[in-house]
Amino acid sequence: MLHDLQPDALGPHGQAMTDAVSACVHCGFCLPTCPTYRELGEEMDSPRGRIILMKEVLEGRLPPEAADPYLDRCLGCVACEPACPSGVEYGSLISPYRARRHQDRRRPVMERLRRAMVAATLPHPGRLALSMKLANWAKPLAGFLPRGFRPMLDLVPDRLPLREPGQERHTPEGRPIRARVALLAGCAQQVLAPEIQRDAIEVLLANGVEVIVPEGQGCCGALSWHIGQGKRAVEFASANLDAFGAVMGEVDAIVTTAAGCGSTMREYGLILAGTGREDEARGFVEKVRDIAVFLRRLGWDPAPPEFPEPVKVAYQDACHLANAQGVIDEPRGLLRSIGKVELVEIADPRICCGSAGTYNLDQPEIAAALGRKKAQAILETGASLVASGNIGCLTQLRHHLGLLAGEKAPELVHTVTLLARAYRGESV
Repeated sequence: MLHDLQPDALGPHGQAMTDAVSACVHCGFCLPTCPTYRELGEEMDSPRGRIILMKEVLEGRLPPEAADPYLDRCLGCVACEPACPSGVEYGSLISPYRARRHQDRRRPVMERLRRAMVAATLPHPGRLALSMKLANWAKPLAGFLPRGFRPMLDLVPDRLPLREPGQERHTPEGRPIRARVALLAGCAQQVLAPEIQRDAIEVLLANGVEVIVPEGQGCCGALSWHIGQGKRAVEFASANLDAFGAVMGEVDAIVTTAAGCGSTMREYGLILAGTGREDEARGFVEKVRDIAVFLRRLGWDPAPPEFPEPVKVAYQDACHLANAQGVIDEPRGLLRSIGKVELVEIADPRICCGSAGTYNLDQPEIAAALGRKKAQAILETGASLVASGNIGCLTQLRHHLGLLAGEKAPELVHTVTLLARAYRGESV
């Protein structure tokens, strides 16, 4: 695409942004992969349309307010990237653009308040747990709350699972150490599903992997990066470079159990551009692995035992695994390695479920439409259990499957939880 953009004028992310604009040739291969284009049918709600809008704003030809509604509706699922024959790295354009726009954008008061509440709680497990307890008490008053706050209550579980204090190092007993990893603990996942980390550690230990959970780590920065809070994203990324840097020399990989976290950590080179830590970030990124990728490459020793009874499992592709990281075959391979598991596919597997970080809070109508469609597609598989590699997908789909099927809804678990159940000899 022809443009008048000057990379140096766009700051430290300027080259990545202009490269994305230059690579787009208006071919339209991205359109059928884009959830909002499929839902709304508007050119400006497609990746191609949004690239034009961002280019026009950055060139000074279009007021940014005119582009805001269309760019706000982008999920950031990057389903357009693997579909693009020209290799447009759309995520390298929209996230830095949002960070630039965030600096001088004035949103309505209630929207600013809601976004500030989310940004102040989600990345911090203690605050998040407290806010969810308070939200449960507020559910009977939902009708009196401002409209923008109600979707937040819909996604709050009635009861939070018990969080257990963790330890920093976990070593396999009675066998040689095959590998050593540093594990990202995450933030929201610690509160909503702490069993995922426990199950991940259990599966890794069963395969001779020593696990270090570095002290001082925190949120990966995904929330801040995707909603335009670039400075906060830099702070989170820098803190994690420090925390994981203390053990980088002794680990074979940095393992994540959340697709959104892994995807963001693999963008640290972009997020930290202009900070002087780019080389450090690139070395960090080279070691980041989703747990499914790490286990698949490591190989089982021993393989998980088969389940006592046959079980039909549907695998839900998290966008930030399949689209952003290209992780498609590895989790399926792990699930197929469990005896008596019949793995079935969900229709339109690359279409987002509507979670997309905080999208189901920011754009609840579109998110709900996508969630309903994904939940219906899951029910049509006849699966009794759904596995996924992202806490956001699990939370969104649990809500919408509950609405559609009630007590007959299939159980939703993280992929690693299903593996841990097999190693424990549990039924499913």
